[in-house]
Amino acid sequence: METVRIDKWLWAVRLYKSRSLAAEACRKGQIWVNGQECKASREIRIGDKVTVRKMPVFYNYEVKQLAHNRMGAKLVTEYFEDQTSMEELDKLKIKETIFVKRDRGAGRPTKKERRQIDDLMTDE
Repeated sequence: METVRIDKWLWAVRLYKSRSLAAEACRKGQIWVNGQECKASREIRIGDKVTVRKMPVFYNYEVKQLAHNRMGAKLVTEYFEDQTSMEELDKLKIKETIFVKRDRGAGRPTKKERRQIDDLMTDE
């Protein structure tokens, strides 16, 4: 049965921009294969379940085909099946609401306001 390294597959199916980033994710414990943390050299097969943690979401994939070379984005869907739950994907929307839009002038002074403050301080 044919196998391929997990770091190479993650890079080939465009989940990471480079193979070294995929290998680093494995070292940091952000990749699991069939429920077990794995090293970058771990060999995967068709049918394996791959979990990728990209904070704050845990993405779940099932390997449909093995890939040795990087491919175009349109071909990626032939190589894995995305099984990530909607609850996990909803975490991305929650992240957007954490940042509050600040009204102009609230907080740090603008450049114009800072110049006015500096002018007042130098008039003494």
